Amino acid sequence: MLLLTIVLAMLVAGCGDSSSSSDGADRQTTDYSVQTHWLKVPETPDKEVDVFYLYPTAWAKTAPTDANIAEIDNASMLAGSAAAYARQATAFEPVGNVYAPYYRQVDAAYSLALPAQERDELLASVPAADAEAALDYYFKHYNNGRPFLLVGHSQGSNVLILLLADYFKNHPEYLERMVVAYVIGYSVTADFLAANPHLHFAQGPDDTGVIVSYNTLSPTVDSDNVPFLLPGALAINPISWTLDETPAAVEEGLGSFLPDADGVFQQVPQYADARVDTSNGVVRCATAVDAELRLSSAGVYHSYDIPFYYFNLRANAANRVEHYFDAQ
Repeated sequence: MLLLTIVLAMLVAGCGDSSSSSDGADRQTTDYSVQTHWLKVPETPDKEVDVFYLYPTAWAKTAPTDANIAEIDNASMLAGSAAAYARQATAFEPVGNVYAPYYRQVDAAYSLALPAQERDELLASVPAADAEAALDYYFKHYNNGRPFLLVGHSQGSNVLILLLADYFKNHPEYLERMVVAYVIGYSVTADFLAANPHLHFAQGPDDTGVIVSYNTLSPTVDSDNVPFLLPGALAINPISWTLDETPAAVEEGLGSFLPDADGVFQQVPQYADARVDTSNGVVRCATAVDAELRLSSAGVYHSYDIPFYYFNLRANAANRVEHYFDAQ
C-alpha cells in the first residue's frame, strides 16, 4: 500500500498551486477551522471519551463528465452524509462525544473499478488527506487528551485504514489513547496487519486499542464478486464478538435499527443473525429477507452493516470503554 506520507509529501511540494487535478479536485486540503466543514461538533462535550466518525460514500456523480471527486460543499454529499450519520453514528452517541468532519469523496463506481493499490492511492490523494487534516485539527483543538473511538463505514473505513497505517504510526501518543477502531464495510486483511505491526485486530469483546471489522453478506453471495472485499480479510462476529464460525442467533442480539415504510430508521427487535465465514473473511447473515430491504445488490447487506447490529455495536463500544478505563 502506498503510504499516505508519500502522497502528502507530493501535495506539500505543490501546496502553492491550487489547480485542479485530472479528477477535478483541488489538491489543497480542506480547512477544518471553518465550522461549516464539520458535519458534527458537540457544543458541550460531556462524556469521558470521543468518537471520530467518517461517513460512507454519500454521493455519486450524475454524468460521465463530472469530476470523480466531490467538492466539500457538494449538496448531494452534505445530504447523504447527514443521512448516514443518522443511521450509523447515532449508535455511538450515548458512548462518546461524536466529531464528524465533511471530507471530499471519490465516486464509488469509479474507485471500486480500480485495482486495490490504485484505489488506495486515489483515496490518499484527497479523501484521506482531508480526513487527516480533520483528525489533526480535532486532536489539537477538540480532544483535550480524552480517549477516543474511530468509526467508519465503506469509503470512510477505507480512509480510516490509510490513517491507521500512516498517521497513527507517526503519532503513537494518540494511538495509545485509541479505545477501538470500528473499521466496518471495508476489508482489513492479514497482509495489512503484517505490514503495520503497530495495529492489532480484536480477539474478543473486551480488548482495547484494536480494530473491529466485518462485511455482511447473505450465505449465498460469492464474496469474490464484491469489489470492496479483499482476499485475506478478517472479520469478527458483531453479536458474539468471536472470530470462529459459531453462529450467533437473533435471540442473542440486542436490537437492530431499520427503516419503516417511509424510510425512517427506528429501533426494532434483533433482525439479523451473524456467522463469521473464515474462508472469506465476512459475516454471513441468514435471517435477512432481501424483499424487505432496499438493496443495490441481492444478498449484499453493505448498507446495513451497522444498522443490523446497531445496538450490539453500542453495547460493545461502552464495554470496551469500560475496560479501557479499568486498565488505566
